[in-house]
Amino acid sequence: MAKQTTGKAKQPRATKAAAPTGPNNALSVPKKDDESPTLATAKAIMRPDIRHGITAAQVLKTQFGSTEFSPGIADYGDAIGEKADAAAKGDLAFASRMLAAQAVTLDTIFGEMARRMALNMGEYLGATETYGRIAMKAQAQSRATLEALAKLHQPREQTVRHVHVNEGGQAVIADQFHHHTGVRENGRSDDQSHTTGATSIGPALPGADPLGNGVPISSREGAQAVPDARRDELGRAKGE
Repeated sequence: MAKQTTGKAKQPRATKAAAPTGPNNALSVPKKDDESPTLATAKAIMRPDIRHGITAAQVLKTQFGSTEFSPGIADYGDAIGEKADAAAKGDLAFASRMLAAQAVTLDTIFGEMARRMALNMGEYLGATETYGRIAMKAQAQSRATLEALAKLHQPREQTVRHVHVNEGGQAVIADQFHHHTGVRENGRSDDQSHTTGATSIGPALPGADPLGNGVPISSREGAQAVPDARRDELGRAKGE
């Protein structure tokens, strides 16, 4: 006699969706409720990743042709969009790699143009001048690209302003410039009117006048009389 078994029947396993093949030229157009289809399409086309994706697809079409492995406009747009999103979050790795690659390419152009200039030198002066001019332009652009790359990795210069109020109410404002190589500070300004003698700091500013006067200024007129109230105040301060 056959045994009867109970239980749920096994469900077939779900198969993963196959990855799309072929170039993706479909344009994704998100649309709000209060937008017309044409406005939504215009906004989608004006996105930087889509516009540059169209340019990349047109430029690289000659290299890849029209095969099933050739990327589409949307493929290029998605690739550019990923790099742009990373840069917007502060990731400068792509910018650094791009500048370094451009500098190498420009230097390669310089070497090739210099070689062709040397081959034509002495016989074809027109070609020599043309190749030499292109070589110099490539060299200048390579140097500018390297300078941009170096600036990308340097911290920005920061200026901090300090206000020192000395005895007698005289305020001295000094700037400190903080570079990536160190800190440069001004000399002391309290009771000093001469340089400190150190080479790493700047000269000191005029110190405070014990009588409360400011920095001396040359003038044709003589010293002005101090008001009586001021004389009384100075006398009390000196214990007279």
